[in-house]
Amino acid sequence: MIKLGFVSAVVAEQSFEATVDLAAEIGYDCVEMLCWPVGKAERRYAGVTHVDVATLTDDKVRHIQEYLEQKGVSISSLGFYPNYLQADEKRAAAEVEHFLKVISASAKLGVGIATTFLGRDHTRNLEDNFARFKEIWPGIVKHAEKQGVRIGIENCPMFFSGDEWPGGKNLAYCPANWRRMFSEIPSKHFGLNYDPSHMVWQQMDYIKPLYEFKDRLVHVHVKDAKVLRHKLDDVGILATPLEYHTPKLPGLGEVNWGLYFSTLTDLGFDGSACVEVEDRAYEGSFEARKASLVQSHDYIRQFLAPLR
Repeated sequence: MIKLGFVSAVVAEQSFEATVDLAAEIGYDCVEMLCWPVGKAERRYAGVTHVDVATLTDDKVRHIQEYLEQKGVSISSLGFYPNYLQADEKRAAAEVEHFLKVISASAKLGVGIATTFLGRDHTRNLEDNFARFKEIWPGIVKHAEKQGVRIGIENCPMFFSGDEWPGGKNLAYCPANWRRMFSEIPSKHFGLNYDPSHMVWQQMDYIKPLYEFKDRLVHVHVKDAKVLRHKLDDVGILATPLEYHTPKLPGLGEVNWGLYFSTLTDLGFDGSACVEVEDRAYEGSFEARKASLVQSHDYIRQFLAPLR
């Protein structure tokens, strides 16, 4: 059965324990715990550290596992979403080094999944980026294989604002690129963290790829998107995407969630589906963000039975 969770970025200021408590209180089965290096974030939803993989001792592992068992909640994945293919190679190498720690921590905690982006140098073309991909990613995947961890690459283009123009900062945004990724690295430890909302604003079919890439579905996100047609008519598709669309809570945008989950269950997906809150209408306070998690949980539960 599919487990329902949420991405921990929405409660960035809460401790690991408080985040687990919140999941248990609302009725979520799991949480995707973010694992950024401790420090200041450079963009929204980044820099969140609910599991510090750099200081993960055996005692801390034991505490995390015992606390989860006590509360009846699991970790769906350890998440870290930087840019491994950025132009600054020294910084990119540091990001890779940290992600290797995330993968090792996922194995140590018994989670077995690590979620991330592929990365992209947004100023360079597709071929140049795939050349970098072939240099950097095989080693990451080999580490995941050794650790028995599956990597789920989210399909967010990371193209929303002017500083990400013109190519976005994540190569893994469309089926054509996924096909190429998996041709270059056919490992079963290398797959997708599938988010249908990004397909919506790119005006792409978000159901059809599930069939082709069913064996690559490691983890999925639950986020909606609303295309603002009057704005799209005004600025066109060459505008930065936030000029004509907005992320929404599930059920408040254009994703057909009944069709989405019926497709996942037909395909035999039995992993985790995690609500990712990026709806600005619910960001004003912790109470509002908690309400967004309650609302999202109650809406999605019509498609997914609770595990407890």
